[in-house]
Amino acid sequence: MAHNDKDKRYTGLQPMEITSPRTAEKPGPQGVLNDACCAPDGHSHDHGHDHDHSHDDTNSYVPTVVSLLLLLSGIALDYFKVAWFEGPLRLVWFGIAYGLVGWKVVRHAATNIARGDVFNEFFLMSLATLGAFYIGEYAEGVAVMLFYVIGEHFQESAVARSRKSIKDLIDNRPKTVHVLRGGLPVETDPKKVKIGEVIQVRAGERVALDGDLISDRSSFNTAALTGEAKPDTKTNGERVLAGMINLDQVADIKVTSAYDNSALSRILKLVEQASSRKAKTQQFITKFAKVYTPIVVYLALALTFLPYFFVGTYVFEEWLYRALIFLVISCPCALVVSIPLGYFGGIGAASRNGILFKGSNYLDQMRKVDTVVMDKTGTLTEGVFKVQEVVVEGMEQEAFLSLLATLESKSTHPIAQAIVDYTGAQSVHSDVGSVEEIPGHGLRGRVLGREVLAGNTRLLDKFGIHYNPALHQVVETIVLVAVDGRYAGYVTIADQVKEDAQRAVRALHAMGVRRVVMLSGDKDSIVQKVASSLQIDIAYGDLLPEDKVARVEELQNQGATVAFVGDGINDAPVISLADVGVAMGGLGSDAAIETADVVIQTDQPSRIATAINIGKKTNGIVWQNIALAFGIKALVLLFGAFGVASMWEAVFADVGVAFLAILNAIRIQRMSFS
Repeated sequence: MAHNDKDKRYTGLQPMEITSPRTAEKPGPQGVLNDACCAPDGHSHDHGHDHDHSHDDTNSYVPTVVSLLLLLSGIALDYFKVAWFEGPLRLVWFGIAYGLVGWKVVRHAATNIARGDVFNEFFLMSLATLGAFYIGEYAEGVAVMLFYVIGEHFQESAVARSRKSIKDLIDNRPKTVHVLRGGLPVETDPKKVKIGEVIQVRAGERVALDGDLISDRSSFNTAALTGEAKPDTKTNGERVLAGMINLDQVADIKVTSAYDNSALSRILKLVEQASSRKAKTQQFITKFAKVYTPIVVYLALALTFLPYFFVGTYVFEEWLYRALIFLVISCPCALVVSIPLGYFGGIGAASRNGILFKGSNYLDQMRKVDTVVMDKTGTLTEGVFKVQEVVVEGMEQEAFLSLLATLESKSTHPIAQAIVDYTGAQSVHSDVGSVEEIPGHGLRGRVLGREVLAGNTRLLDKFGIHYNPALHQVVETIVLVAVDGRYAGYVTIADQVKEDAQRAVRALHAMGVRRVVMLSGDKDSIVQKVASSLQIDIAYGDLLPEDKVARVEELQNQGATVAFVGDGINDAPVISLADVGVAMGGLGSDAAIETADVVIQTDQPSRIATAINIGKKTNGIVWQNIALAFGIKALVLLFGAFGVASMWEAVFADVGVAFLAILNAIRIQRMSFS
């Protein structure tokens, strides 16, 4: 199962590293795809393109365009039988057209032969096209190589678009940072900030670099690390992590790690290496090509020479031509290009929907998921406290809220902040004093000359204030208020369910997911209420991280294929264990994002169903390409062996089928999955 593989790469909260001789040697989109799809031999082949996306520049297409013009004009000159276009001039004309597009392929074939690797795509293309020149079929030799290279351009363009959409999606780090230099804040690129320098983070800004706080104090939203919306007040010398959001005053932070060591930087590296995690279909095609390629070469040799012993009118050039056609048709380009491109197209389509798949194997695994297990806070809920209900007794609600908000304004607790946000700053008075925070109970103070208590039932019990005992049964967090020794009312505070959470659960059930399960560390009464409102099948509350692991293991032991969705650092172990680990990446913790196989950047739970749908659609397109390639190639191979098909039909069976397969593969990027 997938979780066994992940156990090997994840032990504790360590950065996940994926190493591959191919991907480590050749980063970039060409390295990502060509290693998987353009080399049946399994080695990396650089087609001569730079990896800084220079293959997208117009200049990279100039040789191809010139070759095409020479080919078309040469065919026209042949057709009209122009007198001067014959002999050596004709050979040079088509030779230049061939060299412009074919020299790199021939070079790679020669290089591979020198190291003992003969049977690969480059050898097939070189043998077939140079053989065509040998028998005088210059135009056909150029056409085969030209269309092959055009297919490569098409492939690279598709990969570049997919890769760019993925990179644009996840690279949402701050683009600038204020560094103290000469005592003044200087705006600069975070990549240029050195370890030991001091950066200033203003209120509302996201911290771009890890460091130690050197200001006296500052409060930060740590939801990206904890999954909970509780503000964390840091004091001088304490650690501040990239991804936290500064909530109040300007904070000075001494940088302790470089920009490239952030979690999002590591994810970008994972995108570069995503194809090193191949789906089973991809792995099969790679192995198949290694066996298939030498077989077709030997069959071509047999087709060339064996008829000598059986055909009375044997003509070497005729049977060599048939063998060359056979070689061109049999080239596995359509398979080894279009299948990985299909998966990469699926990854690109997912990125357009705010979803990052870290490898094509997870696209395949996601389509098999029959049980989705989700954390509550930050996954199905916003992770932000909000006032739900206000009940007042014996006074006006406006006066009640004003007294309560004024007292709560003296606290940094998230519940206090929720109350102040609800009433508005205009309700907060300056006439407040003698504020006392009673740990585990609440607040006591004087507001506008009146004694106000705000806290839980234990606070009112402590001061002997009577209230309705039924309030003990309220599921949500409750703040009881007493004014001048008399009970005055209460407000309830609860985490807000995400807008599309219910739609997410409905969509999962609609697409055949058997069970939707919720696991949470929140108290069970709240968990059950949320589960009931969302129509979740099974829910468990009061769980520690190890309890979540035990629940997921229990489901797997029952034969379920489990996707676990979470966002906090405490979710990292169970994300690693699940068959598919999914992290909410907008504000998810570094550990959760790094451990996950799939990252939902939009923080929308409905994207889980989208991810499953994309996995299913991608798999369907891949098998369509396999059927298309095998079907057409088998038909034209049969015609070629009997001399019915010419080199032009061979070009279609090879490059034409590859074109159709590539078009089909990139079609998934245009599909709607909403």
